[in-house]
Amino acid sequence: MNYHQQYDAYLQTFNDRLTTCCDAYLPLGSQVNEAARYSLLAGGKRVRAVLCMAACELLGGEASQAAQLACAVEMLHCYSLIHDDLPCMDNDDYRRGKPSCHKAFGEATALLAGDLLLTEAFEVIAAAPVSETARVRASAALAHGAGSAGMVLGQELDLRYESQPVGEETLRLVHRNKTGALINAAMQMGAAAAEGGEEDCRRLEQFAYDLGLVFQIVDDVLDVTSTSEELGKPVGSDAENNKTTFATLYGPEGAMELAQKINAEACGRLSRAYGERSEFLTALAENLLCRRT
Repeated sequence: MNYHQQYDAYLQTFNDRLTTCCDAYLPLGSQVNEAARYSLLAGGKRVRAVLCMAACELLGGEASQAAQLACAVEMLHCYSLIHDDLPCMDNDDYRRGKPSCHKAFGEATALLAGDLLLTEAFEVIAAAPVSETARVRASAALAHGAGSAGMVLGQELDLRYESQPVGEETLRLVHRNKTGALINAAMQMGAAAAEGGEEDCRRLEQFAYDLGLVFQIVDDVLDVTSTSEELGKPVGSDAENNKTTFATLYGPEGAMELAQKINAEACGRLSRAYGERSEFLTALAENLLCRRT
């Protein structure tokens, strides 16, 4: 099975489980539930879900074991996007080519939809068909990746430095938390489903944070080189807000050179540790590096 076939297979496994989870935890009949489903089912690359299932398989498990955990991490990621788009944060009107949640349903309903997704993510983990130990590990990984030592901290730092000139070290700190922490949580949840050991978790952590940094550098570059139509969301807001990014710090070409270096080192380490078993994850990293959306 080649990379794209494998990715599609992961997506099929994920989408089947997500449909079941939506019916169970976000039933129709409530406007808040409808707003949550509107954003959660809007598509996207589902990178975090795929990473969760791929990490599980890397360590000897089956993708289906981690599918419900993958749903939980995508629910939490979706909550963060809904809140990120609100007027009090980034004030973005579009997400994935559609009106953002607060434009479609109003600010109050969007806020509650985000709260709902955050909360229900942990109920989804609690009912996942894995061992009790794996459920505890997965819950802890997601909470850590999303909370005061992860994504929320990253968002706070991003707002703090939004219009200040900063250097590479500060940018790395912001994006380690804002982007990398949830990517790491996804991979640690997959490792939990496979009952992975400490050394495996350490290796996946290093790969995940590097992947998150590369993902963000490419995002910064796309913000200055792509169009709103290509990305399905507004572009150029970083420049309008005088925000320092990797693209403004080093220029698009310099930023991509840095991303390529980080990516090559991360993929090399994973390949040396796991050999052929790491091929899908290294291919995914290469595809994220070269993406245009």
